[in-house]
Amino acid sequence: MGFNIAMVTDFFYPQAGGVEFHVYHLSQKLIELGHSVVIITHDYGNRNGVRVLTNGLKVYYIPSLVFYRSATFPTVFLGFPIIRNIFIRESIEIVHGHGSMSSLGSEAIFHARTMGLKTVFTDHSLYGFADLWSILGNKLLKFTLSDIGHVICVSHTCKENTVLRASLNPLCVSVIPNAVLAEDFTPQTHKCVDDGTITIVVISRLFPNKGADLLTAIIPRICDANKNVQFLIAGDGPKFLDLEQMREKYFLQERVRLIGAVKHEEVRDIMVQGQIYLHPSLTEAFGTVIVEAASCGLFVVTTKVGGIPEVLPNHMMHFAEPDEDSLVSVTLNAINQFRSGNIDTSGFHREVSQMYSWEDVAKRTENVYNSLDLLKLNQPLIKRFQKYYCCGAVAGKLFVLMVAIDILLYTLLEYFRPRDQIDKATKWPKHKRASGIRS
Repeated sequence: MGFNIAMVTDFFYPQAGGVEFHVYHLSQKLIELGHSVVIITHDYGNRNGVRVLTNGLKVYYIPSLVFYRSATFPTVFLGFPIIRNIFIRESIEIVHGHGSMSSLGSEAIFHARTMGLKTVFTDHSLYGFADLWSILGNKLLKFTLSDIGHVICVSHTCKENTVLRASLNPLCVSVIPNAVLAEDFTPQTHKCVDDGTITIVVISRLFPNKGADLLTAIIPRICDANKNVQFLIAGDGPKFLDLEQMREKYFLQERVRLIGAVKHEEVRDIMVQGQIYLHPSLTEAFGTVIVEAASCGLFVVTTKVGGIPEVLPNHMMHFAEPDEDSLVSVTLNAINQFRSGNIDTSGFHREVSQMYSWEDVAKRTENVYNSLDLLKLNQPLIKRFQKYYCCGAVAGKLFVLMVAIDILLYTLLEYFRPRDQIDKATKWPKHKRASGIRS
């Protein structure tokens, strides 16, 4: 008998990214394992209401105020009525939140515990401890995970970061990495053009934490040091204008191609145009795009930060420190080795296909759902108050007050909108799951 699961996050289709594809592919594989899965996210302009994707994967796009980079504005209580309605309508048993900075995911976990539901959280990112936003974000994470069933992280580095930020018991945190559909990222037969030009591919959101400033600084130096190198850059963000200005300043219009944002289904076709993939990120919990690049037969040059060293074997990539000189040196070294034939990427695709699979991710997540941690959640109310009270001299008392208000609000909702007046949703027929539909 499968579970009724709600995946809740601010980050989902039509936006593209690591969290979005993780949630989608994990949901699809859980459906294949016999579970019922719905996704709850905020509306994206004209994409609102309820949509049904492949295999009957239902997506609720609920109205919310977007605050920053697709994250919704924290409201704590305002979304409870509609979230409760969805949980009851879909007979949800497990609420699985994704993303530390997803306010919607945090609020759904909070309300789910008030309703007595089991909860799981997956962290996909790394955050610091010193700046104001990190401090506030860590306090939000502590609030979210004070009464959680189990936590999943996408790398061991991410686990260490999350355990420290939320003061968690490491035994309650599992590491389950991302995966890729290797069959969607197949290499191209011929990697070098006749004139010996080496193409370096970059596919990234152009934000400071993704190393966009480093990229702007190192491209002119690499182009100056090697006349047979060109860049193919895909992605959009606030640093896109800086790249355009750099290209104009150094007269690199013929050697640096900026193609802007691309759809995920176009990523493979862009990657196979190059021989080297450059990833200058300043922080990374996993780095799915690195695995996709290796699967396409590209050699990877990347910064040695976060969980990146855990992603691929050393023979598939070279590491650099997150500074200009190191990145330039390591990239030029990779170019020379590639040109001299010392790098063989012919077996990368086969190796990646054997290392990562969404089936394995789904089965390991299913084990978390069946773990004893989730069975121990429903304790006396005083125990729940104690968990929040220990979050700080001031924050602890505030958190306890918020729990009390949430319980009161839940009682009022049960009285004025009884659950027996909420229509139950019809489950997607299992015998139709293989065919699937798209929205």
